[in-house]
Amino acid sequence: MAKKSDAIAVFDSGVGGISVLKELVRQMPGERFLYFGDSANAPYGTKTADQVRQLTMQAADMLLSRDVKALVVACNTATAAAIDSLRKAWPDRIIVGIEPAVKVAADRFHAGKVGVLATPVTLQEERFLHLTEKFPQMQVFPIPLPGLVEKIEAGAPEEELEAFLAPILAPYAGKLDAAVLGCTHYPFAANVICRLLGETTQLLDGGKGTALQTRRRLEEQGLLSDGEGQVIMENSAGDPKLIMRCAQLLED
Repeated sequence: MAKKSDAIAVFDSGVGGISVLKELVRQMPGERFLYFGDSANAPYGTKTADQVRQLTMQAADMLLSRDVKALVVACNTATAAAIDSLRKAWPDRIIVGIEPAVKVAADRFHAGKVGVLATPVTLQEERFLHLTEKFPQMQVFPIPLPGLVEKIEAGAPEEELEAFLAPILAPYAGKLDAAVLGCTHYPFAANVICRLLGETTQLLDGGKGTALQTRRRLEEQGLLSDGEGQVIMENSAGDPKLIMRCAQLLED
């Protein structure tokens, strides 16, 4: 494990949080980031909420013990299941989560039709239900995609992703104003999702909002850095190929 540092820790169930890390690096290029993917226990989206909460708390304990100055939970499933518990356990630390970009969709399509693509756990959590209840005029279609995370983790080609997603998304093709990518893995399948839903459907995700919120929290406490910037990759699976895949996704 790396030595203690003042880095910003970014946590995900696997490689998906790299989509959020990209936005974090874009907003704060002078920061040091420690990215930790829990691929040994992925996927989180088909586990129980209690299992996800336990895994997330364990990862947070490990990362926060290393004197990181902030923890970004770059996983919708982990945020839905554990963000309140995390903030209660570490009330004095900067902890930022990610939520499906439902509010962004409501701002753009007040009374529109919006699909929310996410893991089963995210869609079943009260946090998500409360979020959608804030926008009663918008038609929200929860679309669970169990199995997609595993394919993205494995680096499945677009042809395989399209064959997998086609029957699930076919009923919504050309019928949605927007589709919220409610899992940080899903932006890596955005091209396929866009083709299947049609170009008139706008794809939205919460990565940029999470990065901006992290920057705001650090600014408030005078903790922003203006160094050269660095990204350190770690993964619970101990597979060098996963580290290489994360690095490649970050650069793509």
